[in-house]
Amino acid sequence: MVKIGLEIHGYINTKEKLFCKCKSAHGLKISGPNINICPICTGQPGAKPMVPNKNAVDKSIQIALILGCKINEKLQWFRKHYDWPDLPKGYQNTLSGPHAIPIGEKGNFLGIGIIECHLEEDPAAWNPQTGEIDYNRSGSPLIEIVTKPDFNSSEQVIEWLRKLIVTLNYIKAIDKNAGIKADVNVSIEKGARVEIKNINSLKKIKRAIDYEFERQKKEKPKQQETRMFDDNKGITKLMRTKEQAQDYRFISDPDLPIIEIKRENIQKLKSMIPETPAEKLDKLIQKYKIDKKHAEILTKKLEIVEFFEKIIEKSDPKLAVRWVTEELLSVLNYNKKELSEVEIKPEHFIELLKLIEKKKITELKAKEILRSWKEKSSSPKLQAEKISQISDDKEIKKLAEKVIKENPKAVADYKSGKKESLNFLIGQVMKLSDKRADYKTTREILEGELG
Repeated sequence: MVKIGLEIHGYINTKEKLFCKCKSAHGLKISGPNINICPICTGQPGAKPMVPNKNAVDKSIQIALILGCKINEKLQWFRKHYDWPDLPKGYQNTLSGPHAIPIGEKGNFLGIGIIECHLEEDPAAWNPQTGEIDYNRSGSPLIEIVTKPDFNSSEQVIEWLRKLIVTLNYIKAIDKNAGIKADVNVSIEKGARVEIKNINSLKKIKRAIDYEFERQKKEKPKQQETRMFDDNKGITKLMRTKEQAQDYRFISDPDLPIIEIKRENIQKLKSMIPETPAEKLDKLIQKYKIDKKHAEILTKKLEIVEFFEKIIEKSDPKLAVRWVTEELLSVLNYNKKELSEVEIKPEHFIELLKLIEKKKITELKAKEILRSWKEKSSSPKLQAEKISQISDDKEIKKLAEKVIKENPKAVADYKSGKKESLNFLIGQVMKLSDKRADYKTTREILEGELG
């Protein structure tokens, strides 16, 4: 049997670093190396840290709360020493260590025990091939979530991590553009624990766990190790035998004050946390009778599910589900935008659905209106007056007769058994009617005319 535990690192979503006023930005947000730096985050002699970033502390508390952790009210910063080129001060400021008190502890998230979650600063980025060091991320606030070894398969790990990421995105606590990194601890029965460091994608985490499990079954390691994952070869490689806590020489930091967290502040932060994806999912299924497949799509992003909840009360449920999960998401994906970046008012979306439901406009015309809301929405009622649906059989029949006359080859193909030609002819009627002809009526009339 395999036991798997995780140490998950994510960048707290803040504008500034943990102990200085430098911009906290990662990856694509940065235009070049060593831009967002100062004497504090590069560890210059004599530079002292500023008071810890309150926003980072508050968001760490919210993360701990959402993981079901007990919040500790008095926290002391420690120095974690190690000799590595990416650590300019020679130590990392952290709320972890043998004598430290983490922000949150003894939690449980979706059936997996949480040992603790704590705040710390990120080291710099060192390139061992060139020797270059980029201090842009040095000092950025990191949350570390440490789980119990409660996982017993790579599939379980990945499913749990997906749900964790979605949940943390709900409270906008983690910089989703930077993603997460994980140290993965793997051990088999009667074997030593092996830690695989800094794996930065779910796909790699799964591959690393699967490889390491097979390796340990064969080699049965008796000594704790720290290993790295070679993505190109799909294997783990020994980095060093595992350090013990005393190797880091943890000491309290005299330059940083003890953080005292008031109970009133904890309650305030707790009240600001929205319902979790699991709670939203249950509500959609139980209250609104949405099938699980569509409910899971809706709950992937907080702004989408909250938008849906605003329109479902005044719309046909089946129509609302289809138009949010298919049409709205399709338009957002095509324009490479989040819903929060587009000003689409729920009342305008409800109007659009009502026009479809009452057959005032065709769905094709409704899609055209939705696509026009690239920046913001407007009342579709005004447009509907000009583009009202054509449902009159006589009017559609005239259009169908014209299309049949002008497209003899498609007609011949249809009569010879090529049923897909009917879709072409329907499309021609739609084109002639400027997408105003009722689709069902158009199909029935064409089938009748074609025998």
